[in-house]
Amino acid sequence: MANVMSPIVAERIWALPLSGSAVKFLQYLVARSDFGGVLPVRQKDMAAEYGVTPQAVSGLMAPLCDLNLVLRPRSEERKGNSYRLHPLAAKYETPESMEAAFRAAYVRIQVGDLPNLKLPTYHRTPPAPVGRPKLGVA
Repeated sequence: MANVMSPIVAERIWALPLSGSAVKFLQYLVARSDFGGVLPVRQKDMAAEYGVTPQAVSGLMAPLCDLNLVLRPRSEERKGNSYRLHPLAAKYETPESMEAAFRAAYVRIQVGDLPNLKLPTYHRTPPAPVGRPKLGVA
C-alpha cells in the first residue's frame, strides 16, 4: 500500500531543533501510525517495539510534543494519554487525502481548535558551527 508523507516535515527534517535520536523516533512514529496520524499503540508497547524503556519513550516524545509534531489529546476510552501525529506531520494514503486533511487542519488552526507546528522558518541551511566538530566513538 502506497503512502504520502507530509512535505512540511519530511523535506525540512534537517532544520528541526531535535536530537538525532528524537528524529529517528519521529520516523518510527510516522511508520507506526495510521493514515492521518493516529498512533494505535500505547507508550508501553512503543517501548517494547522500539527496544527502550517507557521512560525513554517519554524522553524521546517530549521534544516532539514541544514542537506540536506529536499531540497528546486525552483519551476518552482509557486512562492516560493517547498520542497522535499532527495532521501536518502525518502520512496519508493519497495526495488527495493529504490535501483535504491539510485544508481541514488549517481551518482548525485558525479557529484555535488545533495548535500550529512550532518549526523553525529557515530559508536556507543554518550556518555551520565554528571550529572543529566534536566527534567521538560511540
